[in-house]
Amino acid sequence: MDMKPEVQTTLKRRVSLPLVGGILGLAAIGGLVNQSILMTDAGYTYVHQNNVTGDLDVFNQPGIHFRMPFLSKITQYDQVITVSYGNTTGEDFYQRLPAIQVRFADTYIGEIPVTFRFKLSQDPDAIIKMHQEFRNNSNLIDALLVKNARNVTVITATQYTGEEFFQGGLNQFKSKLGDQLRDGIYMTERRQVEVEQIDLAPVGVNQSNSNQLQRTQQLVWKTVPVLDRQGKPIRQDNPLSQYGIAVTQVTIGDPVPENQLDKLLTDKKRLVADRIRAIQEQETSKAQAETEQLRKEIQRTREVQDAQRNKELAIISQQKEVEIARQIAEREIVEVEKKKRLAQVDKEKELAIAEANLAIQKANALSAEYEAKAILAKGRAEAEILKAKYDAYGANRDVYLAELNRDVSTALYSNLKNYQIEMPKNYFGGTEGSKLTTNLDVITGFGALGIVEKTEKLTAGE
Repeated sequence: MDMKPEVQTTLKRRVSLPLVGGILGLAAIGGLVNQSILMTDAGYTYVHQNNVTGDLDVFNQPGIHFRMPFLSKITQYDQVITVSYGNTTGEDFYQRLPAIQVRFADTYIGEIPVTFRFKLSQDPDAIIKMHQEFRNNSNLIDALLVKNARNVTVITATQYTGEEFFQGGLNQFKSKLGDQLRDGIYMTERRQVEVEQIDLAPVGVNQSNSNQLQRTQQLVWKTVPVLDRQGKPIRQDNPLSQYGIAVTQVTIGDPVPENQLDKLLTDKKRLVADRIRAIQEQETSKAQAETEQLRKEIQRTREVQDAQRNKELAIISQQKEVEIARQIAEREIVEVEKKKRLAQVDKEKELAIAEANLAIQKANALSAEYEAKAILAKGRAEAEILKAKYDAYGANRDVYLAELNRDVSTALYSNLKNYQIEMPKNYFGGTEGSKLTTNLDVITGFGALGIVEKTEKLTAGE
C-alpha cells in the first residue's frame, strides 16, 4: 500500500525534529562544558576575568580549572619572554627588532645587537596589576619590555666613548646594562672626566722601553652616575620591579660602529701596527748589536775559561802524579807490612802447632804411663789369682787330678760313643824286613785287592 507524498513528508519531519533537537542539545552541553573548564599548560600564566562579579583569578601551574561559562575572559601571558634586537637566527623570539642604534659620549654612533630574557612574577597580585595596565601579552612586550630595554641600552651607551666601547669596554657595558635593567637606571650628569688609556710609548732611538705599554690620560665629556654619600649610584625607579618582572639574561652580539668611528679605529690600529713594526725593527737592530757584543764577550770568556782550564789541568796532572807516587809508596809499604805480618802469622801458627803437638805428646805419654800401670796392675792381679789358683790345686792335688780324669773321660765318651773300629780284611806288604818301594809293587798290590773283592761279591751272589 503506497502512502501519499504529503504523509511521507509529515513522518520525516516528525522523525528528524527530535534527532536534530538531541544533536543541538548535545552541542549546547558540549559548548557549556567547554566554556566551564580551563586547561592550563606549563610555561604560561592565565588571567581569568569573571565578567559577572568582576573578579580576576591567576593560574600559573598546569592543570584543570573551572571558569564562568560565556561570561568570562581568559588572557594568556608567557612566563618567559625573549626580546631580540638585531638577531634573526636561533630560537623563535617574540620580537625580532633591528639592532639598537646608540650614541656614545664622544658623539660617535654604533649599532648594538642585544637579546634580553624576562621572567614574569609568580605573585598573583603583581600579575593582576600588570594585566590591568597592559591587558594582554603583546601590549606587555611592546609597551613595556621593548621600550624599557631600548631606553636602558641607549642611556648606558652614553656612559662610554666609542673608542672605549670598541676597545675592550664591551664586557663592562654588558654588566652595567644588566645592572640597570634589574635595579633601575642611574641618575647621571654630563661632565668632563679624565679617561685612562693604555698605549705604546713613543718610539725613540735611545729609549729602552719603547716596546712597552704606558698609561695616558685624556679629557672627554661623559655621562657619569651621580653617587650618594656611601659612594653608591643613585637610581631611578625601575618600571619592571612594580610588576615583579625579572631580567634573567642579557646577551650582546657583535656591535657595529659607524663609518667614521670604524675608520678612526682602523687608522689607529694601522698606526699602532706601524709603530709596533718600527719598534720591532729598532729592537731587532738593537738585539743584533747586543748579540754581536754578547758573542764577543762569550768568545773572550771562553778563551779565559780555556786558559784557566789548561792551567787547572796542568795542576791537576801534577797533583795526580804526586798522588800516584804517594799511593805506590803506600802500597809498597802495605805489601812489606803484609809480608811481615804473614811471616809472623806463619811463625805463630808453627809455634801453636808445636805447642799443640807437645801437649798431645805429653798427653800420650801420660796416657801410656797410666796404661802401662794399668796393665802391670792387671798382670799382678791375674798372677796373684793364678798363683792362688795353683796354690789351691797344689794343696788339693788328688782332688784336682781326679777332676781332670773325670773331665777327660767325659769328653772321650761323648766323642767315641758312635765310633766303630773294623779290622782290615786284607793286608799286603813286603816280606819281613822289605817294603813296597816301586810303583809296580803298589799296582800289583791294588790289582790283587781288586781280585779279592770280586771274588767276595761272586761268593755272596751264590
